[in-house]
Amino acid sequence: MTAPRLPDKALDELDRRLAPADAELAARYPGDSGARQPVHTVYVPADRMAAGLPADWGARALTALAANAPTAAALAGATGLDPDLVGRVLPAVLAKLEREPVEDLRLDFEDGYGPRPPAEEDTHALGAARSLAGALAGPAAPPFAGLRIRSLEAATRRRGVRTLDLFLGALLAETELPAGFVVTLPKVTDVRQVEAMALVCQLLEEAHGLAGGRLRFELQVETPQSILAADGTAAVARMIKAAGGRCVGLHFGTYDYSAALGIAAAYQSLEHPAADHAKAVMQVAAAGTGVRLSDGSTNLLPVGGTGAVHAAWRLHARLVRRSLERGFWQGWDLHPAQLPTRYLATYAFFAEGLAPAATRLRAYAEGVAGGVLDEPATAQALAGFLARGLDCGALTEAEVAERTGLDRAAVDQFARRSGRG
Repeated sequence: MTAPRLPDKALDELDRRLAPADAELAARYPGDSGARQPVHTVYVPADRMAAGLPADWGARALTALAANAPTAAALAGATGLDPDLVGRVLPAVLAKLEREPVEDLRLDFEDGYGPRPPAEEDTHALGAARSLAGALAGPAAPPFAGLRIRSLEAATRRRGVRTLDLFLGALLAETELPAGFVVTLPKVTDVRQVEAMALVCQLLEEAHGLAGGRLRFELQVETPQSILAADGTAAVARMIKAAGGRCVGLHFGTYDYSAALGIAAAYQSLEHPAADHAKAVMQVAAAGTGVRLSDGSTNLLPVGGTGAVHAAWRLHARLVRRSLERGFWQGWDLHPAQLPTRYLATYAFFAEGLAPAATRLRAYAEGVAGGVLDEPATAQALAGFLARGLDCGALTEAEVAERTGLDRAAVDQFARRSGRG
């Protein structure tokens, strides 16, 4: 037998040379945390926040269904989805709208709120925080919540930080900071704004007695400068690093981004090629970092007559499905009547994918040869798909276990999802 000729000291030298690269790789690309990701973020102007808002949105969503598509067949016709599939998932959708209609609630102090006198915004910051505390303690409490402040551009940065400071003080006076709390930073144009936001979070933690690293934020990618910097680099990748581990999400801003590129209003859409390019850059920049992605919104709201509602539902359902197919598991919703199609399209996506994903994962877990040769990374993706469906209520543990032979803990282990949230 031929023995290796390289001495151990040569391999030791190799380890020494690559140790810094190993450490940097582990720090910058830790992978997904395994915590639950919401399927959407609901944006509500801060002055309209009330403790009963989540339950009210669920009730209004159910009313919209009853008025415009009272049966599964009618809903399938309105959305263009397969009638049998709609019939299968509709009971779970209705239960979701009663139990947990809003997964991620964002109180908006930016575009949806508009310019206000300083004293008025101070009052709304305090009132919205108290209302959020009430919502978190009440029925249909959202598992994730936070606020969107004004940008850190010169004209608005002091106002944005003041609102965040006041909001935190009022919220912490009522309750502990929720586990799923996040701050949204809009209109980011420079990496230094992200560094500044990380510093703001540190200072606010010290001022309000919070543990270090407790405040986290998501970046809204809605300016060309956040995709391509003046020096030609992918700015969004540098922004993730500049956040110092505090950035948990990248949210695409459909209309600000499109307008900044000079796209005519009639053609601004989250499926425009320019939007797809930006989101592809975001996706590559975030891959492996643990930073989650969210697609943007559609501004065609399901309001008015039944025909108008159906047209908006059909578009929304198609766009939700499109985002899911492209690996964007989250999006924005701006109106209660968008909740039915958010959950209908999402639940249909998971229901349709359950059988093939479960079959392939079972074969991999049991080492059974089949028509598809899956690798560990693919098995992880299959398990991650099932775990996401379980998180949002689209799938049940019983049906996943029946098809895969795996309980929830085993599914999470294959997905390498060590955290629960």
